[in-house]
Amino acid sequence: MTTLAPSAPLLRLSHINTHYGPAQVHFDVNLDVQHGQIVSLLGGNASGKSTSMKLILGLHKPTSGDVQIDGASTLKLSTPQIIRLGVASVPEARRLFGAMTVRENLLMGAFTRNPHRERAAIAEDYERMLALFPRVKERLHALAGTLSGGEQQMVAMARALMGRPRLICMDEPTMGLSPRYVDHVLDLIAQVNATGVSVFMVEQNASLALRIAHHGYVLQNGRIVLSGPARELLHDPRIRHAYLGGEAA
Repeated sequence: MTTLAPSAPLLRLSHINTHYGPAQVHFDVNLDVQHGQIVSLLGGNASGKSTSMKLILGLHKPTSGDVQIDGASTLKLSTPQIIRLGVASVPEARRLFGAMTVRENLLMGAFTRNPHRERAAIAEDYERMLALFPRVKERLHALAGTLSGGEQQMVAMARALMGRPRLICMDEPTMGLSPRYVDHVLDLIAQVNATGVSVFMVEQNASLALRIAHHGYVLQNGRIVLSGPARELLHDPRIRHAYLGGEAA
C-alpha cells in the first residue's frame, strides 16, 4: 500500500536566523501555519514579532533558514509576487490611504487582480465585504483618515480580503482599539477564518490572541520558548513567565 506524504503547511518558517546589521533578531525560529488555522505569535516589545511578519511578506530576508508557502521557498520572490501567492497583510496602525474614501481603499485591495477578467468577481467580493463589515458600509464615502481606530481596522481587514487571500497576516490587530471594538474585531477575525482563510496574528495580549487561535507560539528575545494548542497555552503558567522575561520550564 502506498502511503501519501502529509501535505505541506500553508506557511512555514524553518530554522530562521535574522539580523539587522550586527544585531541578531531571530535564533533558529521554526513556525508553521496549517491550512485553515488561526496561529498567534505572542511576545513583548523587541521580541522579533514584527520582523517575523516582514519575513513572510518579503520585506526583510533572513540571514539563514527558509520561508515557505505550500512547501516552496519565497526567499527569491518580491513582495508583490508573494502577495500573488495568496498572502495579504493588515499592518500595524492599519496604514490606510487617509485622503481616499473607504470605498476607494477597499477597491485598492484588489490591485493584484485583473479588472477585466475578474470584474464580476471583484464586484461580488466588494458586496461580500459590505455584508461582513456593516460599519464599513455605513462609512463608504467618508475619508479613511477620519475614521476611528476600530473602523480603520475593519476597513484594513476588508481591504486585505478583497485580494482573495489564502493567508492573512495581522500585526497587532487590537492595538489602540477601544474596548468596544476589541471583541468585535476578534469576532470578525474568527468569521474570516470560518470562510477558509488562514490567519497569522502577531499580538502582545496573550489572553486575547489565544482565545480565537488554534495554535500559538511565544517568542522571547528572538527564540520560540513555548508552542502548542492555543487552549493549552491559554492556561499555561509559563506564558506569564515568558512575558515577564523568565525562563520557560
